[in-house]
Amino acid sequence: MSTTSSDLIPVTVLTGFLGAGKTTLLNRILSEPHGHRIAVIENEFGEIGIDNALLKRNADEQVLVMNNGCICCTVRDDLVRILGELAEKRAAGALDFERVLIETTGLADPAPVAQTFFVDPGVAEHYRLDAVITVVDAVHAMQQLDAHHEAQDQVGFADRILLSKTDLVSAAHTEALKARLHEMNVRAPIVPVHFGKTDLAQILDIDAFSLEVAESLEPEFLDHFHAHEHDDDVQSFSIRLTEPLSPTRFRLALGALIDKYSAQMLRYKGVVHLAGYDDQVIMQGVHMLMALNLAEPWVPDSPRESVLVFIGERLPEAEFRAVINASIHRPDAEADARFEAAMKIIDDVPF
Repeated sequence: MSTTSSDLIPVTVLTGFLGAGKTTLLNRILSEPHGHRIAVIENEFGEIGIDNALLKRNADEQVLVMNNGCICCTVRDDLVRILGELAEKRAAGALDFERVLIETTGLADPAPVAQTFFVDPGVAEHYRLDAVITVVDAVHAMQQLDAHHEAQDQVGFADRILLSKTDLVSAAHTEALKARLHEMNVRAPIVPVHFGKTDLAQILDIDAFSLEVAESLEPEFLDHFHAHEHDDDVQSFSIRLTEPLSPTRFRLALGALIDKYSAQMLRYKGVVHLAGYDDQVIMQGVHMLMALNLAEPWVPDSPRESVLVFIGERLPEAEFRAVINASIHRPDAEADARFEAAMKIIDDVPF
């Protein structure tokens, strides 16, 4: 029996530059009572994944995480393997899902990801690419488009563009950005999205991906593996601490690091264990924009730890580690002295 397009599992690729709001949108999709049964494949650039800890999901969703590499290059074989395993488990009745949603890293080129659904026979046998959805950060997009070819690729390859954080910029700025995005991609509708709130009918089952368009953008789209190289200056590192952090010291340390390195801090996020708090604290940041928000309570009798991930351009990892480590909660004068000494590593920070 031959397989028709309607028999294939639809796949939505969710992309966008670092900090654009992909995980916020994914959280919205997973937490809404829409009735869809979704398998999620999540890819993070760093060796430690944070986004999986930030997701709120229903029992119907399966979430698989691929860390320490970008889905468009170094862990592309993992994507093929995971898709194959999902299809096998679905056929055997071990998993019940009707669609797949792939969240790429903020540094991914969507072209190699899309290519997978056409050049790999095992993937093409079970799946069809429904759409590439690109989230664009209205605050930082102009700068990102100027500086990073990945941001340009994500816009150019999009079937839909979701414009986030428009409430943080002027109407004139938004219109100028829309005009630039339209010039880069005349095909994709541009829709504002506020904290992930958007009509799911605009992003799921829209049958928007066109092989002809893909080949017009990449003439050799189907000829060979589309190689992708990341900028050497962009790196990530993670900090894991089992002792609680002092709320005051941590805020001062983070604020000083942001004051000095915000232009280089493309994305930073984490789950933070603050002394005196029974709830997890979520850290989210892009350049100067940073938020610390209370989240779910810590699970009783389970380990509490802080896991922080920083992605940026030429960030001094040793300096970050020294200041964050000095923020550990120890109520004694010696700890205060160690913290002040660590803070003095950062130039131009008054005491």
